Amino acid sequence: MDFRALVHSRRSVRGFVDEAVPKAVIREIIEDAKRAPSSMNSQPWHVHVLTGEPLEQVRRRNMEEMAAGKKPKRDIFTHGPYEGVHRTRQVDIAKQLFAAMGIARDDAAMRQDWVLRGFRQFDAPVSLVLTYDRVLDPGATCHFDLGALSYGIVLAAWDRGIGAVVNGQGISRSDIVREVARIPDDEAIMTCIAMGYPDEAFPANAVKSERQPADAFVRYVGFAED
Repeated sequence: MDFRALVHSRRSVRGFVDEAVPKAVIREIIEDAKRAPSSMNSQPWHVHVLTGEPLEQVRRRNMEEMAAGKKPKRDIFTHGPYEGVHRTRQVDIAKQLFAAMGIARDDAAMRQDWVLRGFRQFDAPVSLVLTYDRVLDPGATCHFDLGALSYGIVLAAWDRGIGAVVNGQGISRSDIVREVARIPDDEAIMTCIAMGYPDEAFPANAVKSERQPADAFVRYVGFAED
């Protein structure tokens, strides 16, 4: 398999249609999402919206680094590979997606190409890079706030018929993202959100991830018996 050839491959795995998302619509989405809960109203977040040549540059350089065997360089601490039940869930959703896309177990090239989609931000026409004020590290509170903002962005986007995918792989080389987007050093890069109009004919877009029954992870304390 020619790994480097896959860096520039845009074969049959585009989940978005080739249509720009208007800047005015992105503004509306962020206006809605900024009402997300924030610890003591600290609002530690910043959003850098990339499209066009800057996004293509991030995509290309991120992929080239991966092809060269470089390690991720993220601003935030990551846990490393999943294990146990978390790994099982990761594998299960991969199986669902491969089945939907008709990617055979022995098709190494297509399987690798599918994995690499995340590093090129799913070929989306827009990427929102979410950062927070670095002075708030260490601590999880600002991370929680950005999680709330991320979910707000996703909901506001889908409400307008726009697909959105929270994507950590897209900023796996945060140094490249920082350089291209000219993100100040006093902001830590948390994640990005790939955004665009979804291709309804793309099989993977119909996949619904399996979730545990609520009773498997919820406890009710202090409620009267039925």
